Amino acid sequence: MTVVLGIDAGGTRTVCLRADRAGRILGEAQGPGANLQAVGEFEVEKVLHDVITRALGDGPAPAAICLGMAGVDRPRDAAAIHGILSRIGHRARVLVVNDALVALEAGVEGGPGIVLISGTGSIAYGRDDRGRAARAGGWGYVLGDEGSGYWLGRQALRSVVREADGRGHPTLLTPRVLAHYQVSQPEELVREIYVGGTRPSAIAALSRVVQAAADEGDPVAQHIIDAGAAELASAVVSVATRLELTACTVVLAGGTLLGVARLRTGVTAHLQRRLPAAETRPLTGPPAMGAVRLALAEASGGAPVPSYGDAVR
Repeated sequence: MTVVLGIDAGGTRTVCLRADRAGRILGEAQGPGANLQAVGEFEVEKVLHDVITRALGDGPAPAAICLGMAGVDRPRDAAAIHGILSRIGHRARVLVVNDALVALEAGVEGGPGIVLISGTGSIAYGRDDRGRAARAGGWGYVLGDEGSGYWLGRQALRSVVREADGRGHPTLLTPRVLAHYQVSQPEELVREIYVGGTRPSAIAALSRVVQAAADEGDPVAQHIIDAGAAELASAVVSVATRLELTACTVVLAGGTLLGVARLRTGVTAHLQRRLPAAETRPLTGPPAMGAVRLALAEASGGAPVPSYGDAVR
């Protein structure tokens, strides 16, 4: 029996699906985030070993594995992941791609389109019908990730300390953020954040706090989300422009984008104005399903992976 593995490794969660040659899901395992830049090679190896072992169970070895992970379309990171899978001991055909391609394949099987992901991090990624790819964002939480869960959380924390300093506007974010960290004064946030609390996924958890404050009419929280929506929409427009995609499908994905309603509606409104011929829709299935499809193609002789050209990088 031929089986393949499709893995989506995000900043917060890793999902591994085992499927047969018809694409039917036979097993699933989930684990914590496995972003190489955020947690390091050793932790990624532990997570991948665990989810692969549990997804396979007592079944046969996979004919192919497709792993989608942020940042791995950079050669050094891709080589590290290939090394990890080799050490785990699987001798299947291995395809390592950016997690955005996996999500796009889940939403637009085989065709041109753009995926916008906002989870712990953020990226817009597209492909055309000529095998070209382009991306905007995906630079990581230090250099970019505008509109991501981490970005929203960091803006919330900054708003709280600015209010405490008398440099910012009063905001409902202050009591909500303090309650989130179970402290009574903004000064206590220093210890909570800098002693083990700077992990991107931990900061990203504050995105729901921002949404709650915005729902209560807090203008500071509303401005943060609206600014994030504008940034995310701009990333999509950048990709569409470079790939000359107009009447395309834009797939919305990621826990933050799908979970923070004001962010999603803001992005959709921006895109209706700036890309009026595009169809915007949420990703309804798991991104790992895209990895399964690519793994099946790889097992059959090779999955088509779009390439970045100089003009569209």
